[in-house]
Amino acid sequence: MTAPAAVGFTGFRREALRFLSDLEKNNDREWFQPRKEQYEELLRRPMALLVERINADLAKYAPDYVTEPSKSIYRIYRDTRFSPNKTPYKTHIGALLWHKRLEKNQTAALYFHLSTKEVLIASGIYKPLPEVLLAMRQHIAENHERLRAILRRKAVRDTLGELQGDALSRPPKGWPADHPAMDLLKRKDLLLEITLKPAVALGPTMLAELNKCFRLMTPFVDFLNEPLLKRRARPKDPLFVE
Repeated sequence: MTAPAAVGFTGFRREALRFLSDLEKNNDREWFQPRKEQYEELLRRPMALLVERINADLAKYAPDYVTEPSKSIYRIYRDTRFSPNKTPYKTHIGALLWHKRLEKNQTAALYFHLSTKEVLIASGIYKPLPEVLLAMRQHIAENHERLRAILRRKAVRDTLGELQGDALSRPPKGWPADHPAMDLLKRKDLLLEITLKPAVALGPTMLAELNKCFRLMTPFVDFLNEPLLKRRARPKDPLFVE
């Protein structure tokens, strides 16, 4: 995939945050449907411009994560089939940028979203399938010092803090409790993230913040994806795509 040309993203309008705030109070089809074009104008179209601009920058330092905006941006519609929360719409707009040789939702990736509460910039993997988590644990067990070196970088610690995500209270099955990487092997999610004030999205500063964080996050994401890329040689493995 070639990177899209850079475009002039200058920020979301303040009305975009007001729209999300109103949606939080009126999360139903009767309110949203007459205002769907407002959503497109205030949120989805600027988000597409932002993803295009990020892609132009990613092409310079992380070209494998360039992702078409139409695929990158999440739909506003919630999947309520298995959730007790039956509100039909998300109250944030988010985008995922994943490795072009791997599956969208079962790979370490770059992510960000905008809500009335925050701009979240995140990376890593969240709630992976058991076989994906196992592959990553095996990789971490054999290469944990390299992962620790990535996480110990001063710029990473100062900007992104500590590794985030849920963890087991006990060692995962099959791993000795005294393994030197046990603190990492207990992880069910592996995430680096930062939360900024939503006002950051109202100007070009958001693009600078995204690039600053994504540059720091890319070595971490690449490390987690190494075992998945190696397994990609199996043509019948459903986790991988051409």
